[in-house]
Amino acid sequence: MTGRPGHPAGALRRAAAPRGDPALAGRLGVPPVPATFVRRARLADRLTRGVRDHPLVLVDGPAGAGKTLLVCDWLRTSPPPHPAAWLTVEAEDNSPAVFWHDVGQALRRAGALPRAVGTARRAAPAGRPPRHLATGLGLRRDPVVVVLDEFERITDPEVAAGLDHLLRHCGGMLRLVLVSRNEPLLPLHRYRAADEITEIRAADLAFSDEETSALLTRHGLALSGPDVRVLTGRTEGWAAGLRLWALAAARSPDCGRYLKEFEAGHSTIADFLLAEVLDTQPAETRDLLLRTSILDRIHPALADALTGSRDAERILDGLARTNAFVTPLNGPWYRQHPLFAEILRVHLRARHPGLPPELHLAAARWLQRAGLLDEALRHAVAADRWDLAAAWFAGGPAVDQFFSSTGPGRSAALFDAMPAGLEGPYAELIRAARALAAADCAAGTAHLDRADAGLGATEDDAPARLTAAVLRLVAARLAGSAPGAVEAARTADRLRRTVPADPGREHQVLPVRLFTDLAAVRLWSGDPAAARSALLAAVAEAPGAEHPERYEPLGLLALVELLGGAVGPAERRARQALAEAGTWEAEGTGRAAIAHLVLAWIALERGDPAVVRSHARRVPAAGAGAVTGGAVDGGAGESGVVHSGVVDGGAAGGGAVDGGAPVAGAGPGGDPLRIVLGAVVRARFALRNGDPRRALAVLAAAEHPGAAGEPSPWARGLITPVAVEALVAAGAAGAAVDLLPAGEARSPELALATARARLAAGDRGAATRALPRTPAGPPATVTRILLLKAGAGAADGDDRTAAHLVARALATARPDRLRGPFLEAGPWLAAFLRRRPDLTADHGWLPEPLRRPAVPGPAEDAPPVEPLSRREREVLERVAQLMSTQEVAADLQLSVNTVKTHLKSINRKLCTSRRTEAVRRARRLHLL
Repeated sequence: MTGRPGHPAGALRRAAAPRGDPALAGRLGVPPVPATFVRRARLADRLTRGVRDHPLVLVDGPAGAGKTLLVCDWLRTSPPPHPAAWLTVEAEDNSPAVFWHDVGQALRRAGALPRAVGTARRAAPAGRPPRHLATGLGLRRDPVVVVLDEFERITDPEVAAGLDHLLRHCGGMLRLVLVSRNEPLLPLHRYRAADEITEIRAADLAFSDEETSALLTRHGLALSGPDVRVLTGRTEGWAAGLRLWALAAARSPDCGRYLKEFEAGHSTIADFLLAEVLDTQPAETRDLLLRTSILDRIHPALADALTGSRDAERILDGLARTNAFVTPLNGPWYRQHPLFAEILRVHLRARHPGLPPELHLAAARWLQRAGLLDEALRHAVAADRWDLAAAWFAGGPAVDQFFSSTGPGRSAALFDAMPAGLEGPYAELIRAARALAAADCAAGTAHLDRADAGLGATEDDAPARLTAAVLRLVAARLAGSAPGAVEAARTADRLRRTVPADPGREHQVLPVRLFTDLAAVRLWSGDPAAARSALLAAVAEAPGAEHPERYEPLGLLALVELLGGAVGPAERRARQALAEAGTWEAEGTGRAAIAHLVLAWIALERGDPAVVRSHARRVPAAGAGAVTGGAVDGGAGESGVVHSGVVDGGAAGGGAVDGGAPVAGAGPGGDPLRIVLGAVVRARFALRNGDPRRALAVLAAAEHPGAAGEPSPWARGLITPVAVEALVAAGAAGAAVDLLPAGEARSPELALATARARLAAGDRGAATRALPRTPAGPPATVTRILLLKAGAGAADGDDRTAAHLVARALATARPDRLRGPFLEAGPWLAAFLRRRPDLTADHGWLPEPLRRPAVPGPAEDAPPVEPLSRREREVLERVAQLMSTQEVAADLQLSVNTVKTHLKSINRKLCTSRRTEAVRRARRLHLL
């Protein structure tokens, strides 16, 4: 916004300039503001508050930051409540006599000195202002604002000392606004300590996205919101850069495309920075700026290494103090403004075409010696020294970036561009890591074999051999190979004791990863006790929730606890794992998947489908067998296509659940533990929803018959009981019996599955013999065994035995609120409990339909007003499973309103008013 010269309220009064000094007159007026200027109310308000509350206001920023225009606009549009004087400082003002003369003229022009005050008749003492200025200000009744623009030109300590003295001895009648590229020589620390200063710094002067958009509008330009953010970010809100870009873009027919094609090194912005910043510096400073422009951050010792000098610290400190687009960072580090550095790099290549690769290589070697491997690798790649980059990366702990909980690191991503023709063991190790991170066990192992062939037994090769051993362990986990895992873990443990740890890494992840991977293979091979010991060791190596690798062993510990029957401890471990994963887990890495699956399993046992879905949706897809939101809700396995030998053929000849065939987990899906556990949870959820064919399809998809995995007793022990139950539910009792392993069942889960299969096949004697007299094991399995025995007793008319067994089942399930086994038991249990309400009197945790005694009446046995439709039966079945209206809609792929319409129709036909009554009546009428 522009205005007429002078203060609109009269505070900026005109006065004749001193005769014979026309140059000074031009420096005493407030400069004009261009029409394209964007008024920045947030900063104008700070200036107004500053002159009201503090004697000193400092507006400090680099060239082109918009300091002068900001203060000019403020004086014209938000005038301070006091008279204001302006002086643009020139080089000749660096003399006390000239400076004080010019300040006096500025005050007189503003009418800020009483007419009774004369001029100085003798020189003031050193470090003191002329007495007439202090006297004149002391006679005022209200303060005066003095703006000194381009104050960086004052380098004389005597001038600065006099100005400080005047501020402190003018009776509070002076408000000083200094506009400068660097900090003035005044004792700012004293003003800060006394809360007598307002500071507007470079960060405050930076344009926001909204201000950038307004500036572009003033220039007749329009950019999309994302493009505005890109432009603001690239310039870091530097005002001159934005204005110069806008002027250049105005000549382009498409400013959005111009932004994408914009090259800062060949632009008016480059001309401005080179002229205003680079060319004003001494030769040694220009050389340092050019050479260090290749760095993201600058250490004085690194700058010395690139320049061959020893005064980088002094130069960098001076550049930072003068706001020459060099900013101090934490500790001894500095950085150049990104746009400035980009321009300097173009300038460097133009002046010295062969120098940048040499500088990158020198920087890489210095950073590698300093232990800053990530930065060293980037410079080695920029120097096209892939051999060095591969050796440094594969010979150190950085290779764990490929398997990090936070996703592949920046350095790992560098090797996406590694030349295919690069040879040597280090390059092969990197290729192996990339393949194993993608769960390609075969390719990873092949690269490892070639790397081992090229590595020697020397001490220098020990770090690389340690990397190879760690990768062997990862491959063993993917393949489920216990012997390979044990051998790799022993080799890695021996080598890690000879290779010094990286002191630059806050968390040493190697021992945690070793124990975790070894535990996973131990569990896969059917040794949960050994797995638990290794997991406890992994957690001990990662004390505190701040360790980035701790949550995966916690999740695996939760799984071991759950399979051992400790539901409460398993739930606590899983929740702890997820709480810690929230700090470190990267989107899509899936390292917290086991914890989510454990909680989904527990929710399934508690009859809480909404919680099952909530956790299942948080498990990322990992090939076949992954639990995803869509799969749980009915996406996968809908077709019912199942591998032959699992259901269609009637024999168990080709499936993973066969007594001798392996369940392989090293295929394209990744971690076999997660694949199998996810498949089991999905299959059990499908069974709970009455869809055995979907359950069988999920289990078949988890088999990966072509993968080169090791046979897994653990996986067989999980999959076989669920597959048998699914076959029984699908009406294929013969196939279920054929699927049973030969010999006596070794686990309570398999004993239960055997009994169900034999019972479905009509062999009650074999079913009875399969069940243990005194069941032991996880409480959910024990509860199911007791309920199966109780159902048999009730069918034989032995209500006394049935009641005793149901009571034991209730007592077993009560501590962990395991509602699932009761919901699965079938209609006989609800009918039995209606006859024996005393059994559920102390079990309020049970679903209400199992606790409510029947209310006798003539209408109770009356048939429905009209038959229920197929869709109404499907809705009612899901309501009986305690699914909400939204869950029923999602499961049946209907709208919520359609489900509500079906529920109203069901209540009408069954003469009920609530869904629980409808379920109870439907069960009594054998409609469920």
